[in-house]
Amino acid sequence: MHNELDITLENISKTEGHADLDVKVVGGKVTDVKLKISENKRFFTQAIRDKPLIGLPQLVSRICGTCSIAHLTCCTEAAERALEIVPSDQTMLFRKLSMYGLMIRDHAMHLYLFVLPDLFGKDSVLEFDESQHELVHQAFDVKGVGNNLSKIIAGRSVHATIPQIGSFSKIPKKDETDKIVKELKGVRSHVIELVDIFQKCNFEFKRSSNFVVLTTKDFSFLEGEIRSSTGTKVKESDYWDFLTRVVIPYSQATGFKFEGKEYMVGALSRLNLNKDALHKDTKRDLSDALKMFPSDNVYHNNLAQAIEILHSIDHSIELLEANEFKEESKPEVKIKEGQGIGVIEAPRGTLYYMLSVNSEGKIKFGNLVIPTAQNQIKMENDIRELIPQILDKNREEIELELEKLIRAYDPCMSCASHFLKVNWR
Repeated sequence: MHNELDITLENISKTEGHADLDVKVVGGKVTDVKLKISENKRFFTQAIRDKPLIGLPQLVSRICGTCSIAHLTCCTEAAERALEIVPSDQTMLFRKLSMYGLMIRDHAMHLYLFVLPDLFGKDSVLEFDESQHELVHQAFDVKGVGNNLSKIIAGRSVHATIPQIGSFSKIPKKDETDKIVKELKGVRSHVIELVDIFQKCNFEFKRSSNFVVLTTKDFSFLEGEIRSSTGTKVKESDYWDFLTRVVIPYSQATGFKFEGKEYMVGALSRLNLNKDALHKDTKRDLSDALKMFPSDNVYHNNLAQAIEILHSIDHSIELLEANEFKEESKPEVKIKEGQGIGVIEAPRGTLYYMLSVNSEGKIKFGNLVIPTAQNQIKMENDIRELIPQILDKNREEIELELEKLIRAYDPCMSCASHFLKVNWR
C-alpha cells in the first residue's frame, strides 16, 4: 500500500497525440491529479477568421489527420446552414458512407493497435506471439477497408477532396462500389471476432456518469437530436447553450461541462442512448454483446467502438447495394451573411461547429467544440477515483492501470506515436 506517491507520466503511450499525467498521494489520499494535454495551441478558431467560407471545410480537415473527414463534414454542415443550402438525398448518403469509412478505419486502429496489447499483457503489437499474428493481419485488413471506402466515396481517407459544400464533385463507379462491397463482406467475420474479444474482456471501472450524444434514426453519426442520460433533449442549434467552457490552467485544451456538470461523449454514450438504431444485421449477430448496454463501465467504450465498426460495415453494404448513383445538378452556392451550426458524431464523440459569415462570404467568428475536450474533466475525475483502488499495486502496475483507463476513452490530442517515459520523485 502506497501512502506517499508522486507519479509523472510523460507522453502517455498508445494514444493520439501528447498528454502527460501528474498524480500526488499524501497519507494514502489523493491530493492532486492533473491530466495535461500538452499539444501546443494551434489557434484554429483564430486562424479561420477572414478565410473564405467556400474553402473552409478543406482547411479545418487539417486540424486532425485521424478525424479529418469528421471535421470536414461538420464544417460543411455548418456552412450549408449559414448559406441556407439543402443537400440532396444522394449527397447525404455519400456523407454517411464517408463517415462509415472513417469510423471503420479509426476504431480499428485504436482497438487493434492501441488496446489489444493491454488485453494480452503486451507493450505493443510488435510483441505479439505467433498465436496472435492473425489479429495483426486482421487489423490491417479491417483498417484498409475503411480507408478504401473513404477513397471511393470521398477521394481520400485523410483530407478528402471530393466532398464540397452542397454536393460531392465525383460519383463512384459501379465497379468501384461492387469491389468495396466485396471487401466489406470479407472482413465482417474479423469484426465479429473483435467484438467477442472485447465482450470477454474483464477490465472494469464503473462510475455513474451523464452520457451525452447526438441520437440519429439510423445510427449514421449525422443529423438528429442531442440527448443525455439524465433525460435532457437539445436541438443541434441549441447545444452551446447547455455547455460551460472551463479553462484548465495546466492543460492546452479547454474543458467543458454539460448543464454545469461533467459528462461523457463517444461510442459508449452512443450505445447507451441509441443502440436501437443500429443496423438490423448488427443487432442480430451481436445480440449478446448489446445486452451489456447501457453500461457505466468506461472500458465498454472500446466494446462499443467494435460494435460500431460492424454497424458501419453493415449499413454501408446496404446503402451501396440498394442505390444506383447518378450525376445530378449541384445546388447554387450564393454568398450571403449568416450563421450556421453543424453537429455530428465524430469517432470520439459529439463535434460542434458554429460559423458566422459576413456578406463577402468570409468567416467573422467560429466556435469549435472537440470531443476529447468535452471528456477531459471526466477523464481526470475518473483517474482520481481509480487511484485509491490500485494503491496496493507496484509502481509499474499503477502506471499501466492509469494508462489503460485513459486509453479506454480513445482520446485524440493529435496524431503521434510515443513510448512511455516515467519520472518518479
